[in-house]
Amino acid sequence: MVNITLPDGSAKQFDDIPSGLDVARSISEGLARDCVAMEIDGETIDLYRPIEKDAAVKLITTRDPEGLEIMRHSAAHVMAQAVLRVCDKAQLTIGPVIEDGFYYDIDMAPISEDDFPKIEAEMKKIVKAKMPIRRREVSKDEALAFYKDEPYKLEMIQDLEDGQISFYSQEEFTDLCRGPHVPHTGFVKAFKLMKVSGAYWRADQSKAQLQRIYGTAYFNKKDLKAYLQFLEEAKKRNHRKIGEAQELFSFHDEAPGMPFFHPKGMVMWNLMLDFWREEHRRAGYVETKTPIMLQRRLWEQSGHWENYRENMYTSEVDEIEYAIKPMNCPGGMLLYKNRPHSYRELPLRAAEVGLVHRHEMSGVLSGLFRVRAFHQDDAHIFMTPDQIEAEILGVLRLTERIYGIFGLGFHLELSTRPDKSIGTDEQWEVATSGLRAALEAYGQEYQLNEGDGAFYGPKIDLHIKDALGRTWQCGTIQLDMSLPERFDLTYVDRDNQRRRPIMIHRTVLGSLERFFGILIEHFAGKYPIWLAPVQAVVLPINDELAPYAATVREELQQAGLRAELDDRAESLNKKIREAQLSQIPLILTIGAKEKASGNLSVRTLDGNVRYGLGRDVFLDTVAAHVRERRLNLELFTD
Repeated sequence: MVNITLPDGSAKQFDDIPSGLDVARSISEGLARDCVAMEIDGETIDLYRPIEKDAAVKLITTRDPEGLEIMRHSAAHVMAQAVLRVCDKAQLTIGPVIEDGFYYDIDMAPISEDDFPKIEAEMKKIVKAKMPIRRREVSKDEALAFYKDEPYKLEMIQDLEDGQISFYSQEEFTDLCRGPHVPHTGFVKAFKLMKVSGAYWRADQSKAQLQRIYGTAYFNKKDLKAYLQFLEEAKKRNHRKIGEAQELFSFHDEAPGMPFFHPKGMVMWNLMLDFWREEHRRAGYVETKTPIMLQRRLWEQSGHWENYRENMYTSEVDEIEYAIKPMNCPGGMLLYKNRPHSYRELPLRAAEVGLVHRHEMSGVLSGLFRVRAFHQDDAHIFMTPDQIEAEILGVLRLTERIYGIFGLGFHLELSTRPDKSIGTDEQWEVATSGLRAALEAYGQEYQLNEGDGAFYGPKIDLHIKDALGRTWQCGTIQLDMSLPERFDLTYVDRDNQRRRPIMIHRTVLGSLERFFGILIEHFAGKYPIWLAPVQAVVLPINDELAPYAATVREELQQAGLRAELDDRAESLNKKIREAQLSQIPLILTIGAKEKASGNLSVRTLDGNVRYGLGRDVFLDTVAAHVRERRLNLELFTD
């Protein structure tokens, strides 16, 4: 007899050894049809696997996030099977699940998206056949014999420890895989191949270049359609396309992965930094600046030379090795150590917007989202153990204010001590308790990631959510027990004893370049008035009114507005349309009535037009809007 305990605490007994499917059917046939896999005592396995002893069982259905991930793994197998049918000389490597889909790396002749319909047609046949997907385990020798003609699979098997190795089969197709998988191919109801790119075997440029085919899959066509519509909207918001159209930034072959910011981009950059500095001054931070290049011995002392060397750019000056900084922290340690400190000075909050360089592979560079040169809004907070909770809480509240100005929500994750770490149990307990207490006091729900902290301390990650619901990890709060030790940082306590300070690394925006790109896509290029690179454009309706329009533009500029004049010999409608496409928040048209009255006609991006608006009312309203950094585009209300 086998006793099964379900998540709600109810129990079921089976005289014979049941499978997960048997458990589901004992509840209802509808549930059995929706079941994808099961979790037994915390391990996710196939639904058809026998449950040979008493166990706690959770059934995973098509409504569960884990179910979608399992199905996408099976979809990767369906795609690989289809590719082998279309191209029998193809050699398979790996096919993992990724966010929003899956991919498979395949050694085959180069293909393009024009080849996708043929592969998808074969996938549809495989799905329609509802082929059972079954697991079998073999010895390592049997696995090597099975894949004797497939070098990639042989290499993977040789890397595995001796013991049982699992295969998954669906009719003529078999793949080396840990699983689990859906019961049959019919679960892959809605899918689409998305793109193809090159990828080196095991990310090694000296090895074979493969074809990486990306796809996505859902349990129904409605969800797939919604995702494809989301991608279309995301494509419209692409920060590279908008940045080029609005002349914000560009990239050049002479400096791969290193953005060039244009005048309009620098306007936004400086506005963002002005706001950042204003908030940090208010929160009690001082601003520092450290050199971009420092001697090798510093990076050896910090541990970066040993652990991060391959990502660092180096140089030699006067026969001494230097490295361009990949992060600001070691320079911040030297600043702290420049003079003795008393407990009375703590907490000491030192912020730096530092330019750092990291050598990223060319294949992963992606606009402003992944670059080789970027600015980090680092801060290092030095404090006593009893100040941890208050300082963490202060960082959380500062971050909330900064994100809120841009209309960005966020969620929190707490990551605790990993298996490999430095420091004593007591140090970790103090640090983790401080983070947890601050989160509890903050009052917002957070996700706990056990064992996912940095080797030198626990951390809180802040994931922002943009207008499309996408999440981006930008802010982080890390307690560090390594660098204060490595650099022998101290302060003198009340009893005149030297103590080691507790140190926080934290960023709010993270990479400013990346955050800039996120803002472009979040606002779709339609920025709040305070952040817009051009806030107003003045359009005379004919050449005769151009001189008067120029005086209006000058008055706006004197009042602090970033205003332009468009006096081209084009129709007014065309100039209005171009200003709207450029997302200029305020469009002022100047005709004979406006000149005679001295009033303004103003069109805003929310589609409203106000005629006969007094200049003082206009300027006061806009000034208040900018001063308060309002998000809404509605300026004037009746």
